[in-house]
Amino acid sequence: MGITPVARELELNGRKFWIISDPEGNAWKARVVELRENGESDEIGIDASATTRTAADASAERKLRRLLGLPAD
Repeated sequence: MGITPVARELELNGRKFWIISDPEGNAWKARVVELRENGESDEIGIDASATTRTAADASAERKLRRLLGLPAD
């Protein structure tokens, strides 16, 4: 039986993103997906790994904010 990924939604500059986290061995891997208004989604190409889900999510969000030219939260 597989483990269901955990997702967190963000809205930045009027765009919606999901940070999707999956356990990977003894760590967590987070990736960023943009949600489009037409219901489609696009992988942004941002991945982050850390020992906890919270740390992986935070790292992915920092990378996304840098990509968008936004200050860290």
